[in-house]
Amino acid sequence: MTVDTQQSAGCYHCGLPVPNGSPFRAEISGEQQDFCCPGCQAVAQSIHSHGLDQFYQFRSQRNKKPSDNAIEYAVYDLPAMQEEFVSVENNLATAQLLVEGMTCAACVWLIEHHLGQVNGVERARVNATSAKLSVSWLLDQVSLSKVMAAVAEVGYQVRPATEREADRLRQKDHRQALMRLGVAGFGMMQVGMVSVGLYTGAAEQWQLYLRWISFLLATPVVLYAARPFFEAAWRAIKQRQLVMDVPVSMAIGGAYLASCWATVTDTGEVYFDSVSMFTFFLLLGRFLEMRARHRNGHLLSRLAQLLPMVATRVMGEQEETVPRKALQVKDWVKIAVGDTVPCDGRVVSGESSLEESILTGEAAPVKKQVGDNVIAGTINRDAPLTVEVTATGHETKLSAIERLVENAAQHKPRQVAVADRLAGVFVAGVLVIAAFVGGYWWLTQPEDAFWIVLSILVVTCPCALSLATPAALTAAVGKLRSKGFLVTQGQILEGLDSIDTVVFDKTGTLTVGKPTVVSACDLVGQPLHDEEKDEYLRLIAALESGSSHPIATAFSPWAGHLTPSDQKVHTGDGVSGEVNGKQYRFGHALYALGGEEYPLDILPPIGNGQWLLLSQQTSEQPDRWVARCWVCLADALREDAKAAVAQLQRQDVAVELLSGDTSNQVQYIAQQLGIECATGSAKPEGKLRRIRKLQAQGKKVMVVGDGINDVPILSGANVSVAMNSATDLAQTRADSILLSDRLTLLPETLVFASRLKTTIRQNLTWALAYNGLALPLAAAGWVPPWAAAIGMSASSLIVVLNALRLGRAG
Repeated sequence: MTVDTQQSAGCYHCGLPVPNGSPFRAEISGEQQDFCCPGCQAVAQSIHSHGLDQFYQFRSQRNKKPSDNAIEYAVYDLPAMQEEFVSVENNLATAQLLVEGMTCAACVWLIEHHLGQVNGVERARVNATSAKLSVSWLLDQVSLSKVMAAVAEVGYQVRPATEREADRLRQKDHRQALMRLGVAGFGMMQVGMVSVGLYTGAAEQWQLYLRWISFLLATPVVLYAARPFFEAAWRAIKQRQLVMDVPVSMAIGGAYLASCWATVTDTGEVYFDSVSMFTFFLLLGRFLEMRARHRNGHLLSRLAQLLPMVATRVMGEQEETVPRKALQVKDWVKIAVGDTVPCDGRVVSGESSLEESILTGEAAPVKKQVGDNVIAGTINRDAPLTVEVTATGHETKLSAIERLVENAAQHKPRQVAVADRLAGVFVAGVLVIAAFVGGYWWLTQPEDAFWIVLSILVVTCPCALSLATPAALTAAVGKLRSKGFLVTQGQILEGLDSIDTVVFDKTGTLTVGKPTVVSACDLVGQPLHDEEKDEYLRLIAALESGSSHPIATAFSPWAGHLTPSDQKVHTGDGVSGEVNGKQYRFGHALYALGGEEYPLDILPPIGNGQWLLLSQQTSEQPDRWVARCWVCLADALREDAKAAVAQLQRQDVAVELLSGDTSNQVQYIAQQLGIECATGSAKPEGKLRRIRKLQAQGKKVMVVGDGINDVPILSGANVSVAMNSATDLAQTRADSILLSDRLTLLPETLVFASRLKTTIRQNLTWALAYNGLALPLAAAGWVPPWAAAIGMSASSLIVVLNALRLGRAG
């Protein structure tokens, strides 16, 4: 009996008994189904609405009844629903979510603080600019639905961070903000006209009438337009947090209630006009700030939106148009001229040039021919290509880059954390000062006390202080990304401007990373005959087939002729393996000969290039290795390597070359580039010791590398940069990736980092100076509430606009 048959007398979703006459029914796949509770009904309807009805046909066991606090989000526990926005590594899952209801940077504190108390949640970071939440949790301790429900508990709604949801949220926020701004503006103008009569001495019999008219006009402004301030303040108070909306809400609510009391009792003064006016100006400032954030967020939005919706799949002699999501690995797709590549793949037919500016920031097309790799999101410019699919969806390099960008955006550098803590303390300080100032004025001039306290609460709102650093960092990440420098760890932006030493690897970094075989010689330096040379090179190609090091690519023309076994990569030394029943080693001479000093009669030939040795294990003595031939490899310098080194040196940045290649080759490259300090034959542990020594001398070190043997120093450097061609392991350990092969981008990035630091300093200086000046002026009674609202809104807007200048930097 199937699961569904067993459930026919029970709840369609969880199988529990359904009470007679249960009102919980819904049409699923054309049939009426019964449910035991509204939770099961809601989950089943959500599954059906997302087109996942087959879930019920193929599930192997009944579903658990959703808990009351996670009913709305229970559907997101389904693996099929998590494919687009959840990544899993071991037992740790990470989701990218959009948060609805955020009004300003203060909301970040509340969400992160609350999620940090949920058992099983390892990390929660909110980007105030894009309203995105990155949350990681342990799968065996908590479910995604409970994590999402925890956010809902503090008054925010969350949705998967898909581009469609992001656009929907932006449009919703924009529409609601316009509506509230319109209500506040209309109320402000109408109450203002009525107030003219109150302030110009209307007859006594008209005074009460005008007050009630003002009350009716101001009430929608307070209850609807100003609602976001009250909601944010209430959320914070429930969590015992002080955010900037608390004093704002106290100001608006206090003035409104005092005016209502004065109207009902026909005593005292009414402030309906001022309440409406500073609510309008507060909303106007936040609206302009939101527009700026949305604009910046749109520029940094998901790169996958640039991919085509459909692709042309080749099936033998037939071609068919299919949805991009239907493509699978090993499929063949045709890329017409002008089309965007829908997936990662390998060219199997044709020759063309592709524009890779989306990845590298470089507009110059890159030539592609049979065997070359192409990347999703690039544009075919010259001729049609046929490509074999190697990765789709979240497995593409474009998606990997996008995830790195999001992770960097979610990271909270030390500067931001300090500003957040300072803002929280600042709010508490403002409330205390307002109480003391209010007490003073109540004793001296009680008729002015309320106004002055109102102005203090509004004018000192620390929005600008909270936005000063994150707004600048977000703009900087986007600008660097557009130029081809991908920041994967946000904290490096704090340290880039202090870098005084750059350490380069050689192969694949200063050189193109594609060494070629220059010659093959016998043990006395005589060139091998073509037949013997090909035999040895095929053997080496078989050994190198298990390596991802750039050296392995030099032997690709001879690959595929022999089948190796027991292949091993010996980091910093070479490779080994068995071919045709014999053990071989290929790499540095000492390693190839088992660590022994090699005889003088097999010294490497003289000449520029990297000389490597092939050796064979003797059958009589397994610990003895016999040399077979020398192979010389050469690697060309990158076109702009010399210019990049010279530019760094002009910026008073010391440049070193630290490589595992032979010393003579390293010295030759260093001489060409004008690098005085160069070390060759360096093992990974030796490289790390050198970095530690520099750091012990007080140096701030940037390391640029691309190989597995660079992983230790990439992890140990102050700032690490992996080349675009680097191994996956090297890229995951690096703080940033040079998507563009343009090395001159490194000195440009250091200059840009200095500009970023200046911008952050300007923002913080302005925010602190504004509050430092505004507070005493308001306390002295020189700032009316409407002017306080304008000042607070203007200060936040100035900070955001100043940060956005970074995005327009050259």
